[in-house]
Amino acid sequence: MIQIQSNIEGKQFTVGELKKTLEPMGFTIGGNWEYDHGFYDYKMNDDHGDQQYVRIPFQSAGGALDDEGTIIEIGTPFLLDHQFQTEVDEEGNIGALSGSFNQFKEPYDKDAPLPEKYVERGKSVVERAERALLEG
Repeated sequence: MIQIQSNIEGKQFTVGELKKTLEPMGFTIGGNWEYDHGFYDYKMNDDHGDQQYVRIPFQSAGGALDDEGTIIEIGTPFLLDHQFQTEVDEEGNIGALSGSFNQFKEPYDKDAPLPEKYVERGKSVVERAERALLEG
């Protein structure tokens, strides 16, 4: 994980403002949120193997995140690389019930070192998000 210092850290926005600004840029929230905190992710590659992300964390300043008027505070953006397991299960028999819950393997390394090309690209993505949010 590589933290990226940004002028959006500590700034407050509504859930709706973040959604309106970041999602058209390619950020997604998906399932990466709880009642009071979450992450906006930007996937930097389209490969089916390792995946490099820009992640912008946020925390509710009061209220549920499913309300577009809720005020949230931005944390320190960071970059991460998920290296996924590629080997096949030795037994290859997980069963129908188990398969319905465990369709995907955990990343081999959730915090692998990032290739330099993604560090520079990630910094650029954070700068674009910063400009869009602050100059809005």
